[in-house]
Amino acid sequence: MSRGLILVTGATGYIGGRLVPCLLEDGWSVRCFVRDAARLENRPWSDDVAVAVGDVLQPETLPEALSGVKVAYYLIHSLGSEGDFEERDRQAAENFARAAEEAGVERIIYLGGINPKSDKRSKHLESRLETGEYLRKGSVPVTEFRAAVIVGSGSLSFELIRYLTERVPLLITPKWVRTRTQPIAVRNVLQYLTSALDEPESTGRILEIGGSEVLSYQDMFRGYARARGLRRAILEVPVLTPWLSSLWVGLVTPLNARIARPLIEGLDNEVVVQDDTAARMFDIELLDYETAVRLALQRFARDKVETTWSDAFSSSADRRLVTRLEEDKGMIQERLQVNVKAPPSAVWAELNRLGGDNGWLYANFLWRIRGLMDLAVGGIGLRSTRRTYSHLREGDAVDFWRVEEARENEVLRLRAEMKVPGKAWLQYEINPVDESTTAVTQTAFFEPKGLFGFLYWWMFYVPHTFIFPGMLKELRRRAEAA
Repeated sequence: MSRGLILVTGATGYIGGRLVPCLLEDGWSVRCFVRDAARLENRPWSDDVAVAVGDVLQPETLPEALSGVKVAYYLIHSLGSEGDFEERDRQAAENFARAAEEAGVERIIYLGGINPKSDKRSKHLESRLETGEYLRKGSVPVTEFRAAVIVGSGSLSFELIRYLTERVPLLITPKWVRTRTQPIAVRNVLQYLTSALDEPESTGRILEIGGSEVLSYQDMFRGYARARGLRRAILEVPVLTPWLSSLWVGLVTPLNARIARPLIEGLDNEVVVQDDTAARMFDIELLDYETAVRLALQRFARDKVETTWSDAFSSSADRRLVTRLEEDKGMIQERLQVNVKAPPSAVWAELNRLGGDNGWLYANFLWRIRGLMDLAVGGIGLRSTRRTYSHLREGDAVDFWRVEEARENEVLRLRAEMKVPGKAWLQYEINPVDESTTAVTQTAFFEPKGLFGFLYWWMFYVPHTFIFPGMLKELRRRAEAA
């Protein structure tokens, strides 16, 4: 028997996507509030939840989503957004608090950030704190958990530390490397979020949560290096501005500069638990930093990363996940087909390994050059990241692509998120010919915008004439060798 109905906003994000199965396991009924229901497809728990489609910035979509809800989790913020994200966060929180009050919701649980001792806060952290304030302006009691760096496979802060430490033998860092913080394991965060449902004393409280130790970012880099058996040197320099730091991070990690900058601006703030009420209120065994790192690395090694920071973000100005492909006049297409002496499942398995450290089948150095070109014009570049090494699902970010459609053994379609004058897709269709042969069709689609769009396509036409055939031939070779 269900214990009641819980609404989870931000269910496609890093924390929300991990919270949902925890709630289901504890006996709650769950409704996920998302902008696009397709982004929940292929989640292991997607058949066990109800889905409400809407947007907190569209208040008319909230009453139906909140109907019958006992407790609502508010896990929304605009780190990856452009423009006036603070105003959007304020408006979103106001809309949600008002709608929750009208729907008779008993409690809102919000995950924000620790208030630093300094009055000089980053815009991102200031917005997280303001969101809590605006949620509390309604009559529905709010439990606000405030955390610092969350350590777990796929978390934004952890990915920053992981990729910098893995890829750069000499870490050149600004003065914020000495800033103290209190990192907390993602499993401890989830324990706090779920335990609050059974702890009435947490209602209407602001609760700071952190791990078992206070560390500097320098300590965290070194702790990660120890966990990985790496030797890394750190050189502190006084002239690295947040802008320069974010560009550097964009070059060597999967984070593009736009997402990295507000995160880096906040690293100058000391975020340490000042009130240990949460640690005393809840019986939770807090993990130390290096244990949290090892657990995260184990999930990477087992290819069991449920969610990543990039699940929540679309890195282009168009925030829609799915743009249905239309073969219409003006759509440029490059189509190639090959017969593979292997079953559809073998082809599908190889397609699921595209991107990240696995590369793009052929001419990987040219893909890296294309990524640098994209970075140079303010795009995301080849961010070299994947949720897992061997499985793709709709909504996954794969380098500068987004998985738009993934039908097992049938179709894989990727939509480009790089800066292009138009819209671009790369699609693979798998069709069995007989018991031992599979036809694979590879199609590059481009919908140019204006004259420059056509010029752009023809500029890359010559490289396409050997890159695309090379990819298809290598796909055939790997599938037949499997």
